[in-house]
Parts: sequence; C-alpha cells; structure tokens
Amino acid sequence: MAYEDLREFIEKLEAENQLARINDEISPVLEMTEVADRTVKSGGKALLFEKPKGYKIPVLLNAFGTERRMCLALEVDRLEDVGRRLTSALEFRPSSFMDALKGIGIFKEFMSFVPKKTSRAPCKEVEAESLDKFPILKCWPKDGGKFITLPVVITKDPETGEINAGMYRMQVYDGKTTGMHWQIHKHGAEHFRKMAEIGGGKIEVAVAIGVDPATLYAATAPLPSGVNEFMFAGFLRKERLKLVDCDTVDLQVPATAEIVLEGYVKTDEFRIEGPFGDHTGYYTPPEPYPVFHITHITHREDPVYHATVVGRPPMEDAWLGKATERIFLPIIRLIHPEIVDINLPVEGAFHNLAVVSIRKRYPGQAKKVMYALWGMGMLSLTKILVVVDSDVDVHNMSEVIWAVTSRFDPSRDIVILPPSPTDSLDHSAYLPNLAGKLGIDATRKMKDEGYSREWPEVIEMDEETRARVDKIWESIKNIVL
Repeated sequence: MAYEDLREFIEKLEAENQLARINDEISPVLEMTEVADRTVKSGGKALLFEKPKGYKIPVLLNAFGTERRMCLALEVDRLEDVGRRLTSALEFRPSSFMDALKGIGIFKEFMSFVPKKTSRAPCKEVEAESLDKFPILKCWPKDGGKFITLPVVITKDPETGEINAGMYRMQVYDGKTTGMHWQIHKHGAEHFRKMAEIGGGKIEVAVAIGVDPATLYAATAPLPSGVNEFMFAGFLRKERLKLVDCDTVDLQVPATAEIVLEGYVKTDEFRIEGPFGDHTGYYTPPEPYPVFHITHITHREDPVYHATVVGRPPMEDAWLGKATERIFLPIIRLIHPEIVDINLPVEGAFHNLAVVSIRKRYPGQAKKVMYALWGMGMLSLTKILVVVDSDVDVHNMSEVIWAVTSRFDPSRDIVILPPSPTDSLDHSAYLPNLAGKLGIDATRKMKDEGYSREWPEVIEMDEETRARVDKIWESIKNIVL
C-alpha cells in the first residue's frame, strides 16, 4: 500500500531503524543545518527534531539521504524498477487485435492514476495567521534569511489550464510574503511569463509542505510539459493521489499535506532574493525574483515541518538526483539504444557533469550521442559530457579516468559548443544562463575516424585461470583482503 502521507513514511523509517528522534533543543537557525550536514556526509539516519528551539512543531530533515531511504520512499527494491515500469508501457506496439485490447488495458492503467478529489482533507484542520509559527530554517550564515526548502509549488498554465507542481525555494520576507525562485528554465517560470504576456496581473499559487514521498519526488522530476506531476505521483504510488480544493485560489493541493499556503504572485512585482547557500557548494548571489503573497494558511493538527539542507555535496538532495538518473535512464535508452549507462556524479551538482557509456558501432557515434543528450530536456544544461565505451563502469571514476587518459586525444576528440543554455546556478558562466559546453570522446577510435594504428588489446585474464582461482578464492579471501 502507498504511503497515505508523510507520517506513514516517518513510521516506516522508524520501523526500518532509519530514523533518529532528537529530543535536545536545537535551533532551526544554523544549528539544525550543522547537525544535518554532519549526518548526511556520514551516511546517517533521517532526523526528526522534536523540540526545535522556540517552536512546538517538529522538523524532519535528511529523510531521503541514502539510496536505501530513497528506495523506501518510492517503495521499490531498486530505483531502476520505476524506469522499467515506464518503459514497459512506452515500448508497447500492438501487432494484433488482442494486442490492441491489451494496449487499452495499459492506457486504462495510466488513466487509473488520475488524481481524485476529496472533501475530507487533514491539511485543513487548523488555520494559521502567519508563517511565524513554523520552524523554517536559516541554513547557512550568509543566507538572506529563512528559506522554505521542500515546497511543492502548484500553478496553472494560463493558456492551457494544465497544472504544474514544481519545487522552488522560497525565502521568507515576513509572515505573509516570500520570494518565489522560479528559475528561467522551469515550468513555474513559464506559467508566470505567460500570465505577464496576456496582462493577467497576477497568477494564483498554492504551496504544499510535508507531502507523501512519491508526490514530493514527482515535483522534482524532469517531466515534459503537459505531464501532470500528480498523475505521475499516482503512478509511482500505484494509487491515485487525493486532492482537495483550495479555499482562496482555484487550485488543488494534496489532501494529506502537513501545511498548505495559498496566495498569488504579481507579474510586475520583484524583490531581491538571496544570498542562498546552494547545492553547488557556493552561495547563489542576490537577484530579483517574483514575490508570493499569502492569503490563507492551513495545517494539520500537530503538523510536521519537512525541510532539506543543501550545500557542498554530498547532501540529501543527491539521492533525489540519483533517483532521477536511475528512473529516466531506461527512457533515454529507449530513445538512444546505443546508450548503456549514465552517471550524473553527485559532485557535479546534477547539471555540470555526465558520464555516458555506449556500445560503439560506427565512426562519430560518441559525438552523435553528445549532441543527442544536449538536446534532451534538462540534460540540455549539462556542461561537460564524457562518453566512454561499454566496458567502462561509469560509476567507477577510476575506470572513467583510465578511459579518458588512455582513449582521448585532446587535439581531435573534443567538442566545444559556443554559449548555450546552462543551469542558472552555474557560477562559472560569464553570462547568466549561458555558457559553453565540453564533450570528451573517450571511446576507442576506429580507422574510419582517422586512427592510423590498430587499437591495443585490453589486458584480461583467461577464463580457465579465472575458473581455477574461483575454486580456491573463498578459502584465501579472508587472508588476502
């Protein structure tokens, strides 16, 4: 059964000995960040601060901070399992009448995850006057203030009516206003721009804090425009998500959210947001962003405030990123069958580095893969792409470095693109949102690519010797290792 809410996930974490309850009085201003930073970098547990200094509402941090907890969140044994479910439907091609009937069944399965409305909503149990009652974190010393770091921000496309649920940090200015960090490439920013273009004056916004883990992940997933995040959450949960109408805006929110904020963003109002200690390991400098005006606040009885801390990697968000890498890899393979595996190293902060292995069959194929990935969704922001052969484990950086240093000639095997879209948080870019890209072809070269020699053979032990040593390895392993 899917987690009904965040609380059921907390119960699961505790049952799996993955939760630490902290009864010491610890401040949400800097102190919780220091505890979380030490914990996540040591592979530690999820943290439930039961007595935040100055507040009565507990704080949950590091809920997704290991691969195991990310699997628990999505209720799978391996993160790749979700991708396999996706591609099993996408690969369907009917060849007979019976297959076509089966296809109807697949369509019905997807449609069965359309969210359902409910009138019973725990998220409306209590009304609040302002944000002041919630233990919102100030994470780093030079942050511009307190930031809401795990909000599910819900908007509606003013032209199509399509709903988007995305995750954008929100700096708290006072009890009723926050910043809205809509980066230029995000769907929320697109809704905002469309509303400004048609002269709408303001766009309605709802924010859910403390949702079930599948819904939270869905809000971070790089879904294409037009794909409903709440329907995708239902697909992940294998159970429809319950939504409830907001009270003051024409939007719906997850009914079991811990906290709900309703309000609007004016299309002609901006305010300086930041600095913010970001997942790049640097402070993102202050910039003007839209302002969210809160008109209504509700929450559950005895709510839990769910947050995350980002900073120099690795941090908790690394595992949200790794989930995306594993879940969407099968879809990338479906489009580009030569791709074997992909690694978005945590140290690369998602968009700065990708290592891709391919089954190379023809000259120039590595460069073809580079251009293809630079044309795919959020992968278009990738600054450095390294392409290696299928015999290289992309997750083993020792093997990757070996391939780069032994199969790459800087004079011929490099691709440099002129300034093109880059992550808004790429601090190395000379211009915001624009930077060059680097491609490194670290595959074995073919004669048709101008390689004039025979490629040397990789050293490998023969199978007979391997088989003989296998028989004695268990008896000597504990001695030699």
